[in-house]
Amino acid sequence: MTRKPVIVALALAVVVMLAAMPGLAVLDEAYPPPLPEASTHSVEVVDRNGDLLRAFAASDGRWRLPVQLAKVDPEFVRMLVAYEDRRFWQHGGVDPLAMMRAAWQMLRHGRIVSGGSTITMQLARLLEPRSERSLRAKLRQMARALQIERRLDKRQILELYLTHAPYGGNIEGVRAASLAWFGKEPQSLGLAQGALLVALPQSPERRRPDRYRERAKSARDQVLARMADGGFIAPGEVARASGAPVPDRRLALPAFAPHLAQRVRRLRSQLQSHQVTLSRPAQQALELLASESARQLGPGLSVAMMLVDAHTGEVLAEVGSAGLLEARRAGWIDMTGVPRSPGSALKPFIYALALEDGLVLPETLIEDRPASFDGYRPRNFDLTYQGDVSVRQALQLSLNVPAVRLLQATVPSRLLGRLHRSGVAPVLVDNKAPGLAIGLGGVGVTLKDLVQAYTVFANNGRSATLGDGVTGVPSAAGGRAMFSPVATWHVADILSGVTPPPGSARLPIAYKTGTSYGNRDAWSVGFDGRYVLGVWVGRADGAPVPDLNGITVAAPILFDGFVRSGLKLETLPPAPAGAVRIDAADLPVALRRFTAPDTGLPQVGAYEAALNIVYPPDGAHIDLGLASGQAVQPLVLKLQGGRAPFRLLANGVPVGEPLRSRSGLWQAGGVGFSRLSVIDARGRSASINVFLE
Repeated sequence: MTRKPVIVALALAVVVMLAAMPGLAVLDEAYPPPLPEASTHSVEVVDRNGDLLRAFAASDGRWRLPVQLAKVDPEFVRMLVAYEDRRFWQHGGVDPLAMMRAAWQMLRHGRIVSGGSTITMQLARLLEPRSERSLRAKLRQMARALQIERRLDKRQILELYLTHAPYGGNIEGVRAASLAWFGKEPQSLGLAQGALLVALPQSPERRRPDRYRERAKSARDQVLARMADGGFIAPGEVARASGAPVPDRRLALPAFAPHLAQRVRRLRSQLQSHQVTLSRPAQQALELLASESARQLGPGLSVAMMLVDAHTGEVLAEVGSAGLLEARRAGWIDMTGVPRSPGSALKPFIYALALEDGLVLPETLIEDRPASFDGYRPRNFDLTYQGDVSVRQALQLSLNVPAVRLLQATVPSRLLGRLHRSGVAPVLVDNKAPGLAIGLGGVGVTLKDLVQAYTVFANNGRSATLGDGVTGVPSAAGGRAMFSPVATWHVADILSGVTPPPGSARLPIAYKTGTSYGNRDAWSVGFDGRYVLGVWVGRADGAPVPDLNGITVAAPILFDGFVRSGLKLETLPPAPAGAVRIDAADLPVALRRFTAPDTGLPQVGAYEAALNIVYPPDGAHIDLGLASGQAVQPLVLKLQGGRAPFRLLANGVPVGEPLRSRSGLWQAGGVGFSRLSVIDARGRSASINVFLE
């Protein structure tokens, strides 16, 4: 059959089909149209704002992203309908006027001028492809269009068409096409870009911009010209848009957060769309920083980074390596979850424990001299010693001997207990009992765990419960108290005074670095009043790297990361009740110098029992008349063991004169929880928490 009779027959068939609608309803129920399932789409991972982070090709190897009409440029939709199917919003799937016009044009010109297919008919052809061009195939397409219109509204039909329309190669749908050809989502298409995407589906392979640029340009300009002839756009706009360049290469679809995206897809394989807590701008910036830094550092080195909101527990950026496809750097390994030695990065928690126990204050003097702890002889990074330094200086300079002295006094198992309380799971070698070496990196910690532990400094001593990147994680309020607010404030105050790394501008953050034994891992963790950013640098295989260290390698990346993240940095938490800076000259005698236990780990003394507060008991609620307004009674304290004199501290602040006996009085200042600590003449301490009313 020649084309002319086919067109005439189609026009007549339209009339017949419309007259036979009641009979078609029966066929419609018996042979429903093959409407696609969501499982035929590409799996997508989007950030907290719905921006695409990563897409995975559909099961048939095509990029087919679902389209929502509300997220497509309305001018593009208007142009598409005007060009392809002017009466789309009025007809019922088949446009008799368009068919008759096509037949008349065929008879008049002796060739096909327009096909008469509606957008719904084109959708039917996409959902049920045909290999032949025949009257029977056309009639089937028309019948399917009528069926589709019975089941879906116009917006749904347009969304399906814009999801399945071909745009060259394995690209289907306007969203995938807009990303592949222009690197943007379709809600922000320009006039020239929209015109090209209107033209491509008619002949997607012959008009592919990366292969047939001139054909693509000619087809685009033809769309623009017809829109101008129809009065849809001004002639001046046509001239401007026609001068715009046509893309000459296909862009890769977004592939950010590859490790997290793959993990989420694996864990929730039944879903087609995954929303995570990441922020795409921050993720994109930190991935680029990690890649650039690794290239500058040399072959084999990788970089991992994690940025979290300490108040909500949400992960805002997670960079597992310097590049997923970087084979020499083992980029496929997600280093945010691999236990490595943290070096000195755990020292702030040692100091927090010592401050909480009332053993020291920031201006307390402590010795930095060669020492042996039952055969364990720690040395400083630069192999030198500073002599007598303040606790503040010892932490800021990351001196090893003072940290070990404090860890010995506070007991290594207690430090691990506090880390476990915050949700951190340190890994000990061969599951041995914790020793003093854990304070200098003798334990395995993941980057995620380390960042989670540091959230205590932005949360007044409470650790946030970090999520796995998926929305709906517990808030920081659901975390557990790790240290007292006073102790964490003192540590944050100390770390805020650490000098920035060479070449970096000062930022309103506090930070700490770490370098593992043998220069295998370099760390830096920083925080402000809300956000915590952690950086790890090293080789995935754990091989040593000369000159690799936290201060000169990881810290500059940390500072650059805070700048590039785009976050508005917040001030550090204000001082809680009881937290004050006390000059060295004003310190109580017992806190002017830290006195270490005699030898080994802390043990009961040879001549006196361990210091203990026997009254009031820990956690007690005591009525002193504070709430009722009656005469306020002092709180009676009774001690056991230890060696006089005893120094009393309330919420970290020394109170009154030292006690010469094992009982004393303290006048409370107000209703609420208070932490009371007692330090004896040998530097041993005991603490309780009581609620006074």
